[in-house]
Amino acid sequence: QVLSLPIVVIVHGNQDNNAKATVLWDNAFSEIDRVPFVVAERVPWEKMCDTLNLKFMAEVQTTKGLLKEHYFFLAQKIFNDHSASLEDFQSRNVSWAQFNKEILPGRGFTFWQWFDGVLDLTKRCLKSYWSDRLIIGFISKQYVCKLLSTEPDGTFLLRFSDSEIGGVTIAYVTRGKDGSSQVENIQPFSAKDLSIRSLGDRIRDLGQLRNLYPNTPKDQAFGSHYNKEQTGKD
Repeated sequence: QVLSLPIVVIVHGNQDNNAKATVLWDNAFSEIDRVPFVVAERVPWEKMCDTLNLKFMAEVQTTKGLLKEHYFFLAQKIFNDHSASLEDFQSRNVSWAQFNKEILPGRGFTFWQWFDGVLDLTKRCLKSYWSDRLIIGFISKQYVCKLLSTEPDGTFLLRFSDSEIGGVTIAYVTRGKDGSSQVENIQPFSAKDLSIRSLGDRIRDLGQLRNLYPNTPKDQAFGSHYNKEQTGKD
């Protein structure tokens, strides 16, 4: 007899996400010679970072993995802790419940459901943008405001939506009536939106966007992703 890899039987497509979480946790954190189905309830955060990175690169089929600042944002999200430093998180353990049982504060989904939505969106619509490092992606709304508030009008960046599963949003600097700078966030684009009109073309359409943070003109950054516009009867 031989032990198979983990199998999860589901009866509906809406269980697919949880099944993937179970298989991922089992594959990543079980010991080779373990008793069947016995997996650690808690694992070091560093191990989780490696797992998420490998999963991201394999699913999206990119050589550009997650960066240190991405892990910091993901740690703040999964631990619901915005006061700890990067070093503090490195010594912590993350539980299965935090990964895919507990609903994120103020949201209707778990950490894994959110991360899996990002994976799916990036794989389907954003692979080339991610591989060209045009998307920061894993960054909080608050930190975006801090980064952009001192930048010139029209400076923008791309981040994955916090409030929706599988959405990418554009944050940009604009001037208020009193002359102060404000950071606006455009309604997130889903995979369905981006299948109708690509992200590059949407960025070209938006006149208020000028420079990709920190200071790359948008046509220079995204020009290779624009589709040739058809005119006339076409």
